[in-house]
Amino acid sequence: MPHVEALHTFGYHLTYNNEDAADLVQETYLKAYKFIDKYEQGTNAKAWLFKIMKNAYINDYRKRSKRPTQVDYEEMSAYHEGDDSQLSSYYDIREDLFEKVMGDEVTAAINALPEEFKSVIFLCDIEEFSYEEISKILEIPIGTVRSRLFRARNMLKELLKNYALKMGYKDLRGEKNSPGEEESEL
Repeated sequence: MPHVEALHTFGYHLTYNNEDAADLVQETYLKAYKFIDKYEQGTNAKAWLFKIMKNAYINDYRKRSKRPTQVDYEEMSAYHEGDDSQLSSYYDIREDLFEKVMGDEVTAAINALPEEFKSVIFLCDIEEFSYEEISKILEIPIGTVRSRLFRARNMLKELLKNYALKMGYKDLRGEKNSPGEEESEL
């Protein structure tokens, strides 16, 4: 199935639960199959699938918000009895996603962003969608995509400033070379 890993990652990004993400991926493919006649040949299939997933998540979220909160009695009783081994051995896909790409500090900074900024950063810088595709997936104007991406990157820059300095990067903005120094091209 094309794009299943990217969809699962996006589903986890939306739900923060592996089982719910897997259900969302399955529902996305079922809806895509059911409405394949609505797909416009020659357009980005991945963006189409992401939009289906986002809409399925929103619909499911609305249904769940109307239901009373449910608690798994077995899990709660096991936790209170001190058997929390099930809860402490969960799999966090975010660790897998960013393991070789970014450090923990970068992942923490991205997770600290408000949801609307995190989604735009994820879709643009991780999944590499174009601004137009992000606009369609999130159903927001392209100007809003650009604005949120600009603001999200600036927030990340502030959140990661101390980390960058600690890693040996220098903030050279605003500094001018002293007389006799050549400008370096980096």
